[in-house]
Amino acid sequence: MESFKNKALIWWKHVSLILEPYLGSGPLAAFFLGISSGFPFALIGATLTTRLAQDGISKSSVTAFALTFLAYNFKPLWAPIVDNTSLPFLAKYGQRRSWLWFVSLLLICAIVALGIADPSQALTMVAISALAVGLFGATLDIIIDAYRIELLEPNQLGVGSGMSQYGWRIGAASAGAFALLIAQNYGWSVAYIASIIFVLPAVFVGVIFGEPVRNIERSDTATRFQGLFEYFSPLLEFVRRQGAWLVLFFILIHKVGDTLANLTLRLLFDDLGFTNEEIAFYDVGFGFIAFLLGIFLGGLLFAGLGMKRSVFISLVLMAVSNFSFAALALVGKSNLGMAAAVGFENFASGIGGVTVVAYLSALCNLRFTATQYALLSALASIAGRVLTGTLAGGLIVEVGYVNFYLLTTIMAVPGVLLFWYMIQKGLADLKPEGESKF
Repeated sequence: MESFKNKALIWWKHVSLILEPYLGSGPLAAFFLGISSGFPFALIGATLTTRLAQDGISKSSVTAFALTFLAYNFKPLWAPIVDNTSLPFLAKYGQRRSWLWFVSLLLICAIVALGIADPSQALTMVAISALAVGLFGATLDIIIDAYRIELLEPNQLGVGSGMSQYGWRIGAASAGAFALLIAQNYGWSVAYIASIIFVLPAVFVGVIFGEPVRNIERSDTATRFQGLFEYFSPLLEFVRRQGAWLVLFFILIHKVGDTLANLTLRLLFDDLGFTNEEIAFYDVGFGFIAFLLGIFLGGLLFAGLGMKRSVFISLVLMAVSNFSFAALALVGKSNLGMAAAVGFENFASGIGGVTVVAYLSALCNLRFTATQYALLSALASIAGRVLTGTLAGGLIVEVGYVNFYLLTTIMAVPGVLLFWYMIQKGLADLKPEGESKF
């Protein structure tokens, strides 16, 4: 018995050492900030698609709402304003907290407006409200990223970023499931208004942790032209590299098929007759578990096979995952089929979430890491979102779900083949001069 207690104590000490970095105040703050960062994305994505479909809105109109996501793609354009402009009416609380609370209030107002607007009577008001949620959600992302980075100690950045990603996924999944379940019993207006509770974690982080220590040297009028050049210099540095345009083209097209498929899934589920509870359980709950498993395997693949081969495998898996939804559309309503399709898609996305994100990160010049990553990640999804918003609904009506998801599978193939070509030609490991290739 004594031996068992000693072993248990030793085991607990090892677990404590592993968990200790994650339980620090900074990483925990990053986790809760991530929750608030993720939930607006869910409310204008899958949740809004389900609501519009259940209200009988045409497929072309429903998929047009994918354009509301473009605020997340273009947020680097107004990030410098948020970064360098103070709000005088809240100045005493600090720059980061004042922006955090002000934008959180605007986001709450936009979500309430989106909940109150009736799609069957005032679709234009729904569109305006959704655009506002996208704009304020993307702006909140800017503030949260800055707050998190400035709050964490340098040795906590890795753990804090991971905690932020977990918080983002949990916030998005929880808000999506919460809204579905509330809507089933009390209606969509109540569901949206109740979802504003997910903004509270970030608000309370600002209250509890205070203003992070910052040191900003503001530019005066004489240096504004220089500041403008510095703003564009990260992009200029990237495109000057040999083979940069081919890499940028790959980033632009590699997720087109995957984005088209993901932004239309709720239309498929609604037309197949799945209830809100079934969607919440399989698409949100079961999918979340599969996503976490994919992240775990993605880390193993990355460590065991290296970056390029693990990225190639994840691209193949993400392409094949689109085929699984064509199979589901062919079979019809099946809880087992939905679990298999959603599970495989999220599993593949989890692997890609590790390998592809690592690849995009490795492409960045260490002098411009934040700006170049923001630009590359924005480029990675913009084409799919534009095509979804302009073409997806009409394509589904014209060719049907089975052929549509087969088409998204085919559209993923060029990205796979292009990356294989880049590997063979030594262009996949594009790096600036002075930095080692991967």
